[in-house]
Amino acid sequence: MTTLRETSYDDLLQVASFYSFTELSDDVITSLFDKVTNLANERQIKGIVLFALEGINGTICGSCEAVNSLLNLLEEPLFDFPLQIKYSWTPKQAFRRFKARRKAEIVTMGVEGINPSKLAGTYIEPNEWNDVIDDPETLIIDTRNDYEVAVGTFNRAINPHTDMFREFPEWVNNKLRPLVEQKQPKQIAMFCTGGIRCEKATSYLNKQGFKDVRHLHGGILSYLEQIPQTESRWQGECFVFDQRVALNHQLLPGTHLLCHACGMPLSVEDRMKNSYIRGSQCHLCKDRFTDQDRKRFVERQKQIDTLSKSFPNNLIWPNS
Repeated sequence: MTTLRETSYDDLLQVASFYSFTELSDDVITSLFDKVTNLANERQIKGIVLFALEGINGTICGSCEAVNSLLNLLEEPLFDFPLQIKYSWTPKQAFRRFKARRKAEIVTMGVEGINPSKLAGTYIEPNEWNDVIDDPETLIIDTRNDYEVAVGTFNRAINPHTDMFREFPEWVNNKLRPLVEQKQPKQIAMFCTGGIRCEKATSYLNKQGFKDVRHLHGGILSYLEQIPQTESRWQGECFVFDQRVALNHQLLPGTHLLCHACGMPLSVEDRMKNSYIRGSQCHLCKDRFTDQDRKRFVERQKQIDTLSKSFPNNLIWPNS
């Protein structure tokens, strides 16, 4: 489970994002839950691992050796559906704690009968993705949330403007279906951060009768890892759900930070706006909170700054 990047980033912590759509029994989930939690505590691994009857999904951070030991443990019961793993890197711990949870779905769509392990779209490998999306007859769909798309996306990709993935089926039925009937694309190509949402989205589209549905294997993270920046069609940074906020083309922390008030990602330009007050407000939330809320945000920022000064070597991101 090692990668070539380990030889270049030995002084960094490894972040592994992974998933597998495979049917798990209650007994397997219970056994894995306890084993994973114990191993994470022993090896100082932080992050989150989700279990459901449809499979496993998670992101973890730690030393390369520790991360790979947990991934090996998770892969033991998967057999024909091994983990889809994407690696990235960080100079500081990307999470504050470790959590293992059982959920109804490992990625929440809220539609019964969707089973990507039995019905999903066709993979497009990262080295084939440019040719596919350069074709003007390809309909490209970003299956991520609106605030993620704002951080970075592929040229010509359609933004469904969803706030959460469970809104995607409604957008498909109300917006995508008439668009496909109008344009009659050669194929539909979908993508997301690590591949899990677009894989489930292709399963839904196939069940709804859409044809020639494809998705980027390994998502944006695999594309950034495999495609040289000089050949890349990616624009911007890639939002991630941890303290790094967003990654650049080298899969290292980028320039975005989170607004402490509303939790939205902010670019360097966003933080230069007059409406931005560090730790208190940004242009997206300047009219959303009360004066009492703002006072609370200011005090919280003071506490964070004090902690950072008292423990300068603490592996905590400044936007945590």
